[in-house]
Amino acid sequence: MSNADHGQPPSSLDAALEAEINAALGDGRIDDMLDDGPEVSSGTRSERTGTIVLIRGDEVLVEFGPRLTGVCARSQFKDEPAIGTTDTFTVERTDPEDGVLILSRRGAIAKARWQDIGEGQVIEAMCTGSNKGGLELDVSGHKAFMPAGQVDLRHIEDLDVFIGQKLPCEVIELDRSKGRLVLSRRKAMQALREQERGETLAALSVGDVVDGTVTSVKDFGAFVDVGGVDGLVHISDLSWERVRKVEDVVKAGDAVRVQVLGIETDRDPVRVSLGMKQLASDPFTSAATDLSEGSMVSGPVTRLEAFGAFVEVAPGVEGLVHISEMAHERVHKPSQIVKVGQVVQVQVLGVDPGQQRISLSMKRAQSSDAAASSREEDPAMRKLREKFGGQLKGGLG
Repeated sequence: MSNADHGQPPSSLDAALEAEINAALGDGRIDDMLDDGPEVSSGTRSERTGTIVLIRGDEVLVEFGPRLTGVCARSQFKDEPAIGTTDTFTVERTDPEDGVLILSRRGAIAKARWQDIGEGQVIEAMCTGSNKGGLELDVSGHKAFMPAGQVDLRHIEDLDVFIGQKLPCEVIELDRSKGRLVLSRRKAMQALREQERGETLAALSVGDVVDGTVTSVKDFGAFVDVGGVDGLVHISDLSWERVRKVEDVVKAGDAVRVQVLGIETDRDPVRVSLGMKQLASDPFTSAATDLSEGSMVSGPVTRLEAFGAFVEVAPGVEGLVHISEMAHERVHKPSQIVKVGQVVQVQVLGVDPGQQRISLSMKRAQSSDAAASSREEDPAMRKLREKFGGQLKGGLG
C-alpha cells in the first residue's frame, strides 16, 4: 500500500504542488468521491518494451519474455496493431487471478475504472464544474479535483470554458484515507509535449515555415510553441516596421506563422530562433527602387540618437540624417533641430541595398529649396515687383 493510502503526502509531489493542493482542499475530503467497494492496490507502474504476439477480439497480447505476458486494450492503438511488432507499454497493474500484466500504451488515455486507478496514470475525466480553487471532475462516477495551477501550461483566466469537456489528466494524488482524488491536466500535457518535442526537433530544419501559438510575451520578443518546442521571435524579427512594444504585434494565445531562422543543438535545452517578418515582403526592396541619389522626400522623425536623427521615408523604411547634415550651422544635439514625430524634408544622399542603409540630408534639402526659390523669377522681374509694390497685373500698356 502506498504512502498516500496511509494518509501521508505522496513523495512524488513537490512542495509547491502540495501547497497548492492543501490551499484548495486543506485536510477535507471530496464528498462522495469513493464508493464502498474493496480497495485494490494499483501496484508499481513501470514501462516495458514487448512484442505483440496475438490479437484476440478487443485485446492485444504482448510478450516481454518467455514467462511474462501482458494484455493491452485494442482501442489504445491508433493504427491496427501488427503481430511481431514491438512497442513500449506502461504496466498499470498485475491481474491477481492469472498474473498477467494489465498494460496501457504510452501516450494513450485510459477510460478509467475506479479499481484500476493509480498515481501517475493518465486517465480521462469529465469536468463538471469550477470554483475559485480549480476544477471539479468526475471519474467513473467518483468526484475528483484539479487545482487551478494544474489545468494548463499557462494561466487560464476563465476556468468555466472547460465545463462539459473530457480532459486527459494524470493522477497526482490518490488518498483513500482522506477520500480524495487529485488530477493534473498540466502534467499530462507536459508529457505529451515532451514526446512532441523530440519528434519536432528531429524534423525541424532552418528555413522551414511552421504554424505555432504564442505562449508568452517578453520585452525582447515572443516565445512561440511550434509543436512541443518553444522558439523565440526576437522583437527585431516581428515586423519590418520598428516595434516599440511586442504586445503591439502579438499577444499570448495568438496563432502565428513563423520561419525557422536558426537551431542551436549544442545548447541544453536546444535554442530555436524564429522570425515573422521574413514571411512578408521587405519594404526596403521596393523603397530602394523609388529612392535615387538626389531625390527629395519627406517623412516623420522616428527617433533621435547622439549622432543624428532617423526619418521614415517609406512605411517600415528609415534613413539616417547624420548630425553633420542637419543644418548649415554647427549642431551639438539633434534635439536642437528636430523632435520625434516632426515631419521634415530631406534629400537622399545614398542608398546601400547590401547594408539596407539610406543616407539623408536636411541641410541640402533646405539649400535645394532656397535655390529653387531664387530661380523662380529673374532679377529684372524682381525689380519691377519691388517698384510696383508687389503684385503685377497683366494688360495692354
